[in-house]
Amino acid sequence: MFDPSIKYGILGLARSGISAANKIKELGGKAFLSEKQSRESIPEADELIKYHECEFGGHTDRLLDCPIWIVSPGIPLNTPIIQKGLVHGIQMISEIEFGFQIKYPDSKIIAITGSNGKSTTASLIHHILQVLGQKSILAGNIGDAFCSYPIHKPGIDYIVLEISSFQLDLIQTFAPHVAVLTNITPDHLNRYRDFEEYCQSKMKIFSNQEEHDYAVLYQDSSEIAQRIDTIRSQKLTFSLTDDHADGYRKGKFLYVNNDKISIYDLKLMGPHNQLNVLAAALSVTALGFGTSETLQACKSFHSLPHRLEFVENINGVSFFNDSKATNTDSSKSALESFDRPIRIIMGGSDKGEDFSLLTETLQRHAIKAYIIGESKDKMRQAWLGKLPLAFFDDFRECIRTAYEESTIGDYIVLSPACASFDLFKNFEHRGDTFKDIVREILREKEQA
Repeated sequence: MFDPSIKYGILGLARSGISAANKIKELGGKAFLSEKQSRESIPEADELIKYHECEFGGHTDRLLDCPIWIVSPGIPLNTPIIQKGLVHGIQMISEIEFGFQIKYPDSKIIAITGSNGKSTTASLIHHILQVLGQKSILAGNIGDAFCSYPIHKPGIDYIVLEISSFQLDLIQTFAPHVAVLTNITPDHLNRYRDFEEYCQSKMKIFSNQEEHDYAVLYQDSSEIAQRIDTIRSQKLTFSLTDDHADGYRKGKFLYVNNDKISIYDLKLMGPHNQLNVLAAALSVTALGFGTSETLQACKSFHSLPHRLEFVENINGVSFFNDSKATNTDSSKSALESFDRPIRIIMGGSDKGEDFSLLTETLQRHAIKAYIIGESKDKMRQAWLGKLPLAFFDDFRECIRTAYEESTIGDYIVLSPACASFDLFKNFEHRGDTFKDIVREILREKEQA
């Protein structure tokens, strides 16, 4: 499907845009790279200009000479240059769509999206496939970009892709053999017109599937349930409440295709991670692998960094880094994952969510909430007088205060329910800073 005579426009020089540009060159084509930021702010700029036409510091009409644009998922589709391109009949695609168009036909794609849990589910599927001896890559919204791998060549059995709604917005032919939707809850409402538009974006993962493909679906989600009839592929469901689902929890066991695994054999904490295990196991068995072997492989999988990651225990107080919890539903899962109420650190850049949705869960599962970031006022308005709160301007002071107020046996959990861009580069930077401060406290206590 790749036509080397077509000149591609690349909007945005993050990892997906750069990988797409390099793949186009590798395939004998040409790309014009356009970046809003200055040349000095792009570490790879000097290398890129050796091999590609580039512009920095803004998007110009030079892009209009390119009939197809590969748009970075970080660029909103209402951006003026995108709107101008659409008026001129430019075809807009994502790097995920481009990768699908050029991939080797025999490589099967397992794609995972959802408001929460997609990184863990994708990583677990990749882990299981590797344990089972398969040649698998993990890419997309996690790790390296899709096009950074030799996907146009034979040799890759399975391509596991974590995919965001932004990446799905610009697909055309993308059709994974197995598509997983972990859940749909309000998120990115600062990017979409409303929640309905966000839901429609998530459902696009199934739009090009055929009857021989598989859709793995969270049955307990009302948003998924009301849209399930639009899916043409074979449906496999997972649930924590319905033992008629294809994968379900009953008592202390998870059941998949009549095989079971004890939740105590897993290294993942919380009901939300039990759902991730069910989704991953169903996905792998849909590929034809045995259920027993698949569940056995789940036992050796550890939680990912920044996702309820244990950090340290200091004088009987345990710290957990859940910086990836960038929406209310993720923080709700964290609150419900511990055997006693926790001290929770929250706040960050607001994505338009209703924080009052967490009130009842916080009242049941939090000793106190320690709040920082630009969402402070909105959280204060939602929870003042309803649970113990403390507000901070300094992240270090916030963490230290939570520790100083703790007693033996307490859990301190960073689970912000917000994005990180007010104070940090990304959620990884926020989580790493949290861990650095915790270990700073540990060193002080050891030297005392």
